[in-house]
Amino acid sequence: MTIPEFFTYAVVFLAMYVQVFLMITYFEHRKKIKTFKKEPLPDLVNPPKVAIIVPCWNEEKTVHGTIASILALDYPPELLEVIAVDDGSTDTTWQELLQYQNHPRVRIFHKENGGKHTAINFGIDNTDAAIIGGLDADSFVAPDALRRMVGMFQDNPQTMAVTPSLIVDQPKNLLQYAQRVEYNMSTYNKKMLSFLGAIHVTPGPFSLFRAEMFKKIGKFRKAHNTEDQELAYRMQENHMQIEHCVNAFIYTRSPDTVKKLYKQRLRWIYGFIQNTMDYRRLLFKKEYLNFSFFTLPSGIISIIAVVYLSLVFVYDAILFIIKKITQYSIAGFHGGPLPHVQFDWFYINTETVTFVTVFLYVVLLFSIVMGTRLNKQGRGFDWHILAYLAIYSVIAPFWLLKAVWNTIAKRGQPAWR
Repeated sequence: MTIPEFFTYAVVFLAMYVQVFLMITYFEHRKKIKTFKKEPLPDLVNPPKVAIIVPCWNEEKTVHGTIASILALDYPPELLEVIAVDDGSTDTTWQELLQYQNHPRVRIFHKENGGKHTAINFGIDNTDAAIIGGLDADSFVAPDALRRMVGMFQDNPQTMAVTPSLIVDQPKNLLQYAQRVEYNMSTYNKKMLSFLGAIHVTPGPFSLFRAEMFKKIGKFRKAHNTEDQELAYRMQENHMQIEHCVNAFIYTRSPDTVKKLYKQRLRWIYGFIQNTMDYRRLLFKKEYLNFSFFTLPSGIISIIAVVYLSLVFVYDAILFIIKKITQYSIAGFHGGPLPHVQFDWFYINTETVTFVTVFLYVVLLFSIVMGTRLNKQGRGFDWHILAYLAIYSVIAPFWLLKAVWNTIAKRGQPAWR
């Protein structure tokens, strides 16, 4: 076996191991998942005061819808406040927020631009709520989400953060439908990581935290423009429990062009690499359990696998083209009818890596289907899965390779937008 063959087998096997581990976790906890899906709204006893911070930067078109969705939450009105923080917008966001200046449940603030993390921290400093969350100004929350998430805090005093399930809101084109498939799979993955106590990101759209957590370990940091990930790393380092509420749905706007998606995912992947490097002290340390031995290594493995296999594909493609050019230059082009093509099983690659790769895709499809059901996006086969596999197979290697290159070349963090 050659060295390239060894690496190919290794990365495919490790990628399969990650997916199989998550599948086993699913079957181990499937009864709990069925209970979650059928669970009625919890009856909250002495519900706590909740503050939802809406950081705004140039969100004139969507901020009204975001605030309206918070005000429509099924929660005692006197115990829910909205804190909208305009982070130095250059459009009419502040003028839009001024319409709420006399609203009894909405407080508005304007500050100089300092980044999303400073806007959220500003809101944290201006509330006395026991539960604090954020909602990006391009996202909308389902009416029952807050009660379900607060119920998880009340069920377990050790829970310091609860994350929701994200759904792409009103996809318009094939790219957004592909992202919807990805978000569905993400719900499945996050719920499995929740069972394992190994969640590595508390996403901006409506993750909730106990206020005491910020007092113990500090507020949000810039963290390579991925502050929601760094905070989760810090919580894991301090042995704080993060849960996922699978039936709390948040609808978020997704990038509608390849360029916008590329910028967003480049920031996400670069942030993961940098945060993992910053917290490398947590890797393979038994006191951090599955976060240390599964979540972080699986993320690293995924990046290495895609980068390596992409480079191998490009290398093989170049060799194939060179070989064909050489053949045609020697034998020349011959006219006439096309040769008769007949399928023969003899030409099917029967090496072990082929079967392992096929099995990997089967397990991947399982995670997508289960995530689709968890997000209540249907029970049948979503044909947009094919679009997801096709589109992401082509474009995902580009942002992964760019993120790795930026890290190696020390290019600095990508722009937010």
